[in-house]
Amino acid sequence: MAPRWPGSPWALVPWAAALLLALGVEGALALPEICIQCPGSVQNLSEVANYCNKQTPALVLHARCCLNQEGTILGLDLQNCSLKDTGPNFPQAHTAVIIDLLENPLKDDLASAFRGFTQLQTLVLPPDVKCPGGIGAWETVTIYNDNRTCRGQKNLCNSTGATEMCPENGSCAPDGPGLSKCVCADGFHGYKCMRQGSFSLLMFFGILGSTTLSISILLWGTQRRKAKAS
Repeated sequence: MAPRWPGSPWALVPWAAALLLALGVEGALALPEICIQCPGSVQNLSEVANYCNKQTPALVLHARCCLNQEGTILGLDLQNCSLKDTGPNFPQAHTAVIIDLLENPLKDDLASAFRGFTQLQTLVLPPDVKCPGGIGAWETVTIYNDNRTCRGQKNLCNSTGATEMCPENGSCAPDGPGLSKCVCADGFHGYKCMRQGSFSLLMFFGILGSTTLSISILLWGTQRRKAKAS
């Protein structure tokens, strides 16, 4: 095998291979829109970068997101993005463990924006914006001059009386900070989980199709009579 002297073409092979591999990974990883809706990248001193870098190479920073090898969002940094609200793409980050929304003119009420964010454990907000779900939805809420940090999302279903809100055949499940939902037990569905057996998609679409067809025929007949009358 030919020796790889410094400066020779052979010495560049490992570097070229590494570059091609990095480009291949970048190309194969289709970034969610929420990661690129704001220009720039995650700042090195942010809590999201700190969280992501501690678990390298399991996690990697791309644009505004910290992703695992499957492309799942575990961290989201939207600092200084001029956001008045979280926007329509925000639910893509429902798997995030840590989110930073500092330096944005956000509205105060963010509770509905975090529906489904059951994995969230650290949320950094502007100091004048309250933690979604209120203080009772978090283990600790710390207010500084330049930020408000909400840590340790609580499971609302563990609170007194939460299970009594669900019907007999349903159970409480967390649905984000300060939010919960009732999930029907296996074999039950419908209003208050009263219907037993699997939900029949064939029957549902059959009824929907026949109703749509009937309405279409009725409208067609009505329009035809109007056309003849004119």
